[in-house]
Amino acid sequence: MAGVFAIPAYRELIAGRGNEHEVMLGYSDSNKDGGFLTSGWELYKAEIELAQVFKQHGVRLRLFHGRGGSVGRGGGPTYHAILAQPAGAVSGQIRLTEQGEVISTKYGNADTGRRNLEVLLAATLEASLTDHENRVEPAEQFHTVMDELSLRAFNAYRGLVYETPGFNTYFRQSTVVSEIALLNIGSRPASRKASERIEDLRAIPWVFSWAQCRLMLPGWYGFGSAVDGYLAANPSGMTTLRRMVKSWPFFQSVLSNMDMVLAKTDLAIASRYAELVVDADLRQRIFSQIKAEWALTRKHLLAILEQNDFLADNPMLKRSLQLRSPYMDPLNHLQVELLKRHRAGETDERVARGIHLSINGVASGLRNSG
Repeated sequence: MAGVFAIPAYRELIAGRGNEHEVMLGYSDSNKDGGFLTSGWELYKAEIELAQVFKQHGVRLRLFHGRGGSVGRGGGPTYHAILAQPAGAVSGQIRLTEQGEVISTKYGNADTGRRNLEVLLAATLEASLTDHENRVEPAEQFHTVMDELSLRAFNAYRGLVYETPGFNTYFRQSTVVSEIALLNIGSRPASRKASERIEDLRAIPWVFSWAQCRLMLPGWYGFGSAVDGYLAANPSGMTTLRRMVKSWPFFQSVLSNMDMVLAKTDLAIASRYAELVVDADLRQRIFSQIKAEWALTRKHLLAILEQNDFLADNPMLKRSLQLRSPYMDPLNHLQVELLKRHRAGETDERVARGIHLSINGVASGLRNSG
C-alpha cells in the first residue's frame, strides 16, 4: 500500500474518492494454508501495519473483512469480532461479508435482521470511539507470546495437512468432499484446477467437509501443540495466557470461537467416518494423531479459560446444541452408511439424494459450517 500511495496518478484517484481507500482481508485460504491460529494472528498484524501506513499518508482506511460463516473461515459472533480488532483498524466504518446459512439465520425476517444490523452498528461505534484493545492493560506486551504460539501452531498444522504422507487420501476418503463437489450449492467449482491436491481445493469445501464429519479441524487444530510447547519452554506461561484471555479482546475472541467449535465436535461420530478410509494403517495413524491433538487442545483451552467443560460461560448455546444432537447425530450415521453404498458402486439415485439431504441436514444442525 505504501508503494501504491507513492504513485502520483493513483494518489489523484484516491483524492477524487475523498482520500479513502478500502482493503480486503481474506480469512479462508490463509486458514487452509497455515491453520486457524496463525491465520487470525497474521491478519491482526496486517491490520496494525495497514492502519499505520494509512495514517502516515493521510488516507482513511476501510477494512473489508471477507469472513465466511464458519470459524475456520473467519466467522463467529460479529460483535466480539469487531471489538477484537486492533486499535485504529475501525475508524467509523467497517465492511464485512455474511455468507451461506448465516444469511437466513441472521436476516431471515425483518426483526432479526434489524437486530443484527443494530449489533453491527453498536460494535462499530464502540470500536471507533473507545480503545477497547488496551482497556485493561496494553495488548502489545502479549504480541511476542502470540508470535511464539502462532509459529508452533503453524508447524503442527502444516505437519499434519501438508507433510504427513497419505493425509490427502485420508481426507478424501473420510469426508464428503467428493460428494459436496456434486451439490449445486456453490458459486464456483470445489477446486481451482483439475487436481486433488489440497493446495488447489477451495476453502469452502475444505471447511465444510471437516464440519460434516464432526471434526471441525480447521477451527482448532494446532492450538494444543502450540500451548504445550509454549508451556514447556515457559513453566509460568499459564499465568500469562490467563492474563491474555482476561484483558485482550483478540485472544478472548480466538479462544471463545475455538470453545464453540470444539463443543460441536464429536470424536465417536468422526471415528465412523474414519472407517471409510480403505487403508487401515493410514486410518489408524492419522485419526490417532487428530485425536491426540484434540485432547491436547481441549486440555489447554479449558485450563486457560478455567472451565471444566466447553461453553461453560454460554449455557444457552450449550443447551441448544444438546437439543439439536438427537436430530443431527442420526443423520451423520445415516450419511456414513449411504457413503459406503455409494462408493461401493450402488447406482440407485435415492442413495445419492439421501447423501445430499443428510449433508443439508447436518449443515442446518451445526449452523455455521460453511
